[in-house]
Amino acid sequence: MVVSKYSFPPAKHVTLTSFFTMRRLAAILFRSFLQGLLILSPIAITAYVIYIVFDSVDSLVPWVPRGLGFLLIICAVTFIGYMGTRFFLGKMLFDAFDHLLQHIPGIKYIYSSIKDVMGSFVGDKKRFNKPVWVCINHNPEVWRIGFMTQKDLSYMGMGDKISVYLPHAYAVSGYVIIVEIRNIKPVTEMTAAEAMKFAVSGGITGLEEADKTYDRK
Repeated sequence: MVVSKYSFPPAKHVTLTSFFTMRRLAAILFRSFLQGLLILSPIAITAYVIYIVFDSVDSLVPWVPRGLGFLLIICAVTFIGYMGTRFFLGKMLFDAFDHLLQHIPGIKYIYSSIKDVMGSFVGDKKRFNKPVWVCINHNPEVWRIGFMTQKDLSYMGMGDKISVYLPHAYAVSGYVIIVEIRNIKPVTEMTAAEAMKFAVSGGITGLEEADKTYDRK
């Protein structure tokens, strides 16, 4: 009888070891895939949004080579903005056109609403530049971040109250509430842009900076 000098592990043990090794490998690959999505998704979505905006603007001038239409639209908008703010004649013409649109029945409501919304974000009359904390419940205390849009509502018969816009998280919407002045306090640790990012991101933005600050302490 010949006895082999080599010993082999039981087949069952080999099978279990291979199973757990493959399972660990699959888990590592899956986590790596999710990490890749986390890294690439913001880049891909940003690139897609830029492409959609570029393609939409460029298609407004379809009879010119691709890309030139986008450049022409940007130059035209810049020129109109420059003429409407730097030259008296241009400002007078645009003011007259603005006055005309605001007095055409039906159109005036659409035009004035769009103008007010655009003016709230850009231009010299920005409205969302005063972030505030709003106490919406006292027991227990619940605070929301918003933007004070009007601090004097006397013309509405509510002289002791102000209007605050509360943006929704992960959306381009929100709603307006009317509160007493004593129920708000100004946001002092963030700029208006940081406050908007904090609100729209659901409070996620700023966590990394806060963690770093806490670690340093």
